[in-house]
Amino acid sequence: MKIITAKDYSNMSEIAASTILERVKQSSKITLGLATGGTPVKTYNYLINDYKNNKTSYQHVVTFNLDEYTGMKPTNPNSYHYYMEKNLFEHIDIPNNQTHLPNGAADDFELECKTYEQKIAEHNGVDLQILGLGSNGHIGFNEPGTAFDTRTHIVDLSSATRKANARYFDNIDEVPTQAITMGIATILESKEILLLVSGERKSRALEKLLHGEIDTSFPASILNQHKNVTIIADNEALKYVDISSSMIR
Repeated sequence: MKIITAKDYSNMSEIAASTILERVKQSSKITLGLATGGTPVKTYNYLINDYKNNKTSYQHVVTFNLDEYTGMKPTNPNSYHYYMEKNLFEHIDIPNNQTHLPNGAADDFELECKTYEQKIAEHNGVDLQILGLGSNGHIGFNEPGTAFDTRTHIVDLSSATRKANARYFDNIDEVPTQAITMGIATILESKEILLLVSGERKSRALEKLLHGEIDTSFPASILNQHKNVTIIADNEALKYVDISSSMIR
């Protein structure tokens, strides 16, 4: 596990964008796994600025997002479909049929999970997966207690996750109680993982990831068993981390 230190959120985002751009430019065909929430917003801003200034093409890129709320149409401003369109897709030249998110408005969620998993497999998995780190250790929406062998599935969102996401809604009662999420086993099959961590409120979670035990009570801990994980973390997130002992686990 490799750690890249950044001075602040903006610097972390710039490093992340540079890494993504490097992979995109090097490949004739690439599948990116994308995340939502507050952490990757500025990373996407850097990608948009690069496209405006340098016209880096995404015609050869396929994307799969980690998750989507259930019961939410793609046009809903709180949906992750909407988030991705506004924060990235509509600003670059990626074809619409090459971007994929779970359908939170599906009639049959079990079938939707199987179909999404099949689509990922048809593209030979994800080449570069972008992840954020939940304060309770969730990756995607895989909450504490999720088995490490899970595939794309429906999850009940914890009260901690719903509280953390309430800032995007008028009140916590509007935050959905369930979501479709890429499973931990699917995430682990990604060829490369880029974990973005920013801010002091994530510092204890990052410390636990790097210095704690591998256990389902802290889903992100399984990343220690992946052979190609890079963590980009800013100084505030690294507050409680002994970097010298965390470069390789």
